[in-house]
Amino acid sequence: MKIVHGRADGVATQARGETFTGTVWGDPVLPTTTEGNTINSVTFTPGARTFWHHHERGQILVVTAGTGWVCTHGETPQPLTVGDVVWVPPGEQHWHGGGPDTIMTHLAISLGPTTWLHEVSADEYGQAGR
Repeated sequence: MKIVHGRADGVATQARGETFTGTVWGDPVLPTTTEGNTINSVTFTPGARTFWHHHERGQILVVTAGTGWVCTHGETPQPLTVGDVVWVPPGEQHWHGGGPDTIMTHLAISLGPTTWLHEVSADEYGQAGR
């Protein structure tokens, strides 16, 4: 058993960049376990978002502040607001991020390794809210 009191000790908040568009901050809650699971509190500034990606054993997102979007490949982006919980099944390609005019913070529980793909285009992001 491991108890984390609020966030991981000794790990600084990190600016995310290589697999994100816009300004995104990640605050480690639980460092990567031996099973490859991670928990991060992630804040997206307006318009910021992940690249397309998928998770070996799935991902759970819990929105804790603001509003934003989540999108499964080939589908229309879906709105997110405080209190929403998203289950992304293993291997499902998706992205998530802030709204065009709002921040979004979520707790991201990633099960197993993440495979990062390509950037979400401005057109793909612009489909949100249509």
